[in-house]
Amino acid sequence: MKVLIRLRMSMNDAHYGGNLVDGARMLNLFGDVATELLIRYDGDEGLFRAYDNVEFLAPVYAGDYIEAEGEMVEVGNTSRKMKFEARKVIQSRPDINDSAAEVLEKPIVVCKASGTCVVPKDKQRIKR
Repeated sequence: MKVLIRLRMSMNDAHYGGNLVDGARMLNLFGDVATELLIRYDGDEGLFRAYDNVEFLAPVYAGDYIEAEGEMVEVGNTSRKMKFEARKVIQSRPDINDSAAEVLEKPIVVCKASGTCVVPKDKQRIKR
């Protein structure tokens, strides 16, 4: 099972000089993806227990469009192992002018992660 969300990073997401977006914003997106996966699988939002790996691979700036994708890769009694990838699909081009942007021919992977979520047995509404 996979889930994909796409959104534009705004000036509110910029945290550092040069309109650089904090890497934690990607983890926030992964949390939203994980929540949707859990709702689709268990009928409950569940809880994010832990990330076991996070890699920040490329910068993200205000104005960039990011796709965050997650996949459930292992299902236990209450645990749900997931992997995530965030890709930049459109990038802002302030070097051209303040409103320029371009669709990337090949998306740039900006972050990868994996982690575990938990849905307590009494919260699992979809029986498998």
